[in-house]
Amino acid sequence: MFKTANREDNWDTVFHRFVQRGLFGVKLVISDAHKGLVKAVRKNFLGASWQRCQAHFLRNIFDKLPKKVSSDVKDELKSIFKASELELTRERKEHFLEKYGCDSKLSAACDILENGFEDAIQILSFPENIRRRIRTTNVLERLNEEIRRRERVIRIFPNINSITRIIGTLLMEKDTEWLASPRKYLEFNSNNI
Repeated sequence: MFKTANREDNWDTVFHRFVQRGLFGVKLVISDAHKGLVKAVRKNFLGASWQRCQAHFLRNIFDKLPKKVSSDVKDELKSIFKASELELTRERKEHFLEKYGCDSKLSAACDILENGFEDAIQILSFPENIRRRIRTTNVLERLNEEIRRRERVIRIFPNINSITRIIGTLLMEKDTEWLASPRKYLEFNSNNI
């Protein structure tokens, strides 16, 4: 991946092209917290909520925890995001911060929780039956891994058109596979959103 992949102007170009090609009515964008990406989302999709991927968010918090921290602390963190109501989620976060915020070994993790919390709970304004599917970017991450796996086999592409064909073909295959599957990942209808 390019070093500049998460720059705002790159994402702005991508999102602007989506809009030019007819994308409208975006209600929610789920991503990790790259500043350039978030700024471009807010610029191009006015009125849309931005959901910070909870898997990435928890990983960021866990990375700041001491290696020997008890599994109970991690379980308490995870339970914050399992609450189905906004107030309960906020209460669990406040309880966690009161319990562990003064512990110097946990202060960095608590700071991340405090600063990124609201961005990680935007899904609570959506119907409960779809929240599990929109809380992370796991499906997209798996798709990206599949693209990388195929790209590693070829290693060197002669030009941009060749890589576009390979990735485009893979994406069309996945689209066909998802459309043909009797299992629906997320059922879109006006009652959901």
